[in-house]
Order: sequence, then C-alpha cells, then structure tokens
Amino acid sequence: MAGAIASRMSFSSLKRKQPKTFTVRIVTMDAEMEFNCEVKKQILDEKIYCPPEASVLLASYAVQAKYGDYDPTVHKRGFLAQEELLPKRVINLYQMTPEMWEERITAWYAEHRGRARDEAEMEYLKIAQDLEMYGVNYFAIRNKKGTELLLGVDALGLHIYDPENRLTPKISFPWNEIRNISYSDKEILQLCIGNHDLFMRRRKADSLEVQQMKAQAREEKARKQMERQRLAREKQMREEAERTRDELERRLLQLKEEATMANEALMRSEETADLLAEKAQITEEEAKLLAQKAAEAEQEMQRIKATAIRTEEEKRLMEQKVLEAEVLALKMAEESERRAKEADQLKQDLQEAREAERRAKQKLLEIATKPTYPPMNPIPAPLPPDIPSFNLIGDSLSFDFKDTDMKRLSMEIEKEKVEYMEKSKHLQEQLNELKTEIEALKLKERETALDILHNENSDRGGSSKHNTIKKPQAQGRRPICI
Repeated sequence: MAGAIASRMSFSSLKRKQPKTFTVRIVTMDAEMEFNCEVKKQILDEKIYCPPEASVLLASYAVQAKYGDYDPTVHKRGFLAQEELLPKRVINLYQMTPEMWEERITAWYAEHRGRARDEAEMEYLKIAQDLEMYGVNYFAIRNKKGTELLLGVDALGLHIYDPENRLTPKISFPWNEIRNISYSDKEILQLCIGNHDLFMRRRKADSLEVQQMKAQAREEKARKQMERQRLAREKQMREEAERTRDELERRLLQLKEEATMANEALMRSEETADLLAEKAQITEEEAKLLAQKAAEAEQEMQRIKATAIRTEEEKRLMEQKVLEAEVLALKMAEESERRAKEADQLKQDLQEAREAERRAKQKLLEIATKPTYPPMNPIPAPLPPDIPSFNLIGDSLSFDFKDTDMKRLSMEIEKEKVEYMEKSKHLQEQLNELKTEIEALKLKERETALDILHNENSDRGGSSKHNTIKKPQAQGRRPICI
C-alpha cells in the first residue's frame, strides 16, 4: 500500500509465550493443489524469499509430485530441461549449468521414492511454511514519530518490520497475546480477523462433526497407506519375478551357448579323429611299402655280392654299386623306422582325439540333463480445547483466553513441534551439505539484499519472526499505536 495508511491499532499483552508453528491442512484435493500451485508461483516469482538450498529441495518435491517415483530408465538426463523449478535469482547467483542443477535436484528426487503425490505436495508446503516471508501480508505504515515501517499480518500474529528488511521483524505480537485491537481501516481489520479466526479455530475443541471428519480422514489415510503398502508389495514381487525371469532367461541362453559350443567341439573332435585315422592308415601303408623296398634292396645287395666279378675294374665297379646299395638300404631303413614312429604317434593322437570326443559327449549329456534354477520366492516387504470466543462490538475487537486451555493446547502443540523438529533434523543436515557444496560456485557480486539479510540471520543463529517475540513488560498494559 503506497504512502502512509491512516491506521491506529493498540495491542495489550496479557502474558508472553513463544509462538507455536502449525500446519494448515486443506480439506479438498482440488483446493490443496490450487493452494500449492499458488505457493510455488510466489516462490518462483520471488514474492516469497527462498534460500538456494531450500529451493533445490522444494524443486525435488515438485518433481516427485509431477512425475512419481524416480526411474533411471525413464527419467534420463535432460528430462527437467523444460521445467521451471528454481527462482531466477538462485540460478544467476551461482556459476552452475542447467545440467548441474538438474543433477542436484535429481539426487534428492530419487530419495523421495514411495511418496504419493499428495504426500509430496504436503512436504512441499511444510518446508515452504518455514520461510520467513511465507503467509505474511505487508502494509506500509507510519508510527507517531512519522517513521516509515511495515506491518506484517500472518497466522502467527502481527509483526513490525523495517522497510529494508522484510525477513526479520523488529518486534512481534502473537495472537494469543493480543486482547484488543482499535482500528480505523477496514482492510487491515478484515485481514486480522481472518488470521485470528484461523488461529482460534486451530486451538478450539473439535465439534462432533469435525471429530467424525477427522476420524474418517484418519481411516482414509490408513486405507491409503495399506493400499500403498499393498501396491509396494505387489511391485516388489513383480520386480522380483521379472528379475527371476531375466535370470532364468540369461541362464537358459548361457546353457544354449554352452550346448552349441559343446556340439561344435564334438563335431571338431569327430572330424579330427577321422582325419587322424585316415592319416595313420596312410602312414602305416607307406611304412609297409618302405619296408618292402628295403627288403628288395637287401636282396639285390646279396645277389650282387654273390656274383663273381672277374676283372678288377668290374670288381671295383661292383664294390661301388654294393656301397651305393648299402647306403640306399640304410636310408630306406631309417625312413622306414621314421615312418613307423610317425604311425605310432598318429595312433596315439587318434586315441587322444577319441578320448576328447568321449568327454565332449559326456559334457553335452550333462548340460542336457542339468536342472534349471528354481524361481526365487520374493520376500514381501513388511507392512509397514476449549478456547473462548471473541466478540466484535462496534469498532473494537476483544478476545478472552483461559490459562488451563492454553496450557493443554501448548502441550499438544509442543509435542507436534518436537516431532516435527526430530523429523526435520536430517533434512537440515542435507540442506547444510548442499549449501556447503555449492558455496564455492556462488557469485558474491550477484547477491541481492534479501540474500545478504538471510546470510546475516543464519550467522546470528537464524533469527526470524518466530524468535523475535517482544519480552514481557514489567508493568501492566502498554498499548502500541501505529
């Protein structure tokens, strides 16, 4: 709202208590989806400041809600190229390519496996509601001194901000500490009434109808949980059956290959045995032929020796022929002996080839009679207050509180807070790890004023609208006029 607003409000504090964080649940699915889309749009349009590491986590839940469980065979590299998931401020703040952002978003997206769409959207809202500017409506105001300020109105209470710092309020007034509001501007009044009504309804004892609706919601939630568990078991059994089928098919293919190789080895052994047998027979015949020639040469030598040579020349020539015949007979004998040894070696090779043929036939018989793997039995996954009313009379709004009711409500809300803090411990560790990982790629000169304020708040221990509650006054009621 431009310029000064002619508004005057007075706040009276009864007692100071720390504000309690609670989650607003939307009843209908259509309304929840519409509300979630609006929150996502405000974050992407930078109307709600979101630090870089939280932006990546929110993007991973948005992807889970849209695409379902991560499947590396379907969600391949580049499947988020056309999606708008991060504020442009975050993208420009770091020296990172779209592929690097997608890799970090996908890493967290894979961890959300098993979450249904409504669960992913609810987790998105739970994280978004912890952002400093979530749910806050800002109005430009002036105090009595004329100082420009901002009035923030949300479901926790009223907050006073410096115009240059919309993240950390200078002072806050929770709804349970506000007794009266004086006003002159209808717009702010209606916003205060709406937020206070939401605050009161959150702390009222549920009516019978609401209790029945909650019971039905619990039953529906339990039914959906059982249905998800059943589907998860069926999916696990189906995946296990597919793995078993693939293993059996792989084993069958392996056995077929082994059988083919064994048949080929058998055929080669048979061919080798036939060749060796034929060669052995030929060698044996050659040895016999050489032996016969050697005998004939010996007979010829004896005949020549027996012939009488009368002349010296004839005798010399005869001696020379005898010598040549002896050399020829010796060579034939050696060749005959070598051929005989070669025949023996071929017989031995034939025997070894037949033994190899016998072993190949035996292996083929073993493969043909070997039993297939029995199907593996998949192991199924284990199943897994009364709050006083407020009256609006004329131009004033008054609220009455009971201490006993507030104590009981405080205990219940504190229990919810402890459970939520325990659940978010691991989440905070992941956010810090991502922040440390990408810090080296940050471009300091591109940091916005909100980035600097957020970093300063983090360094001081995370001061925000939740822990800047005004300390109790030593004296009674001190109205504050704006």
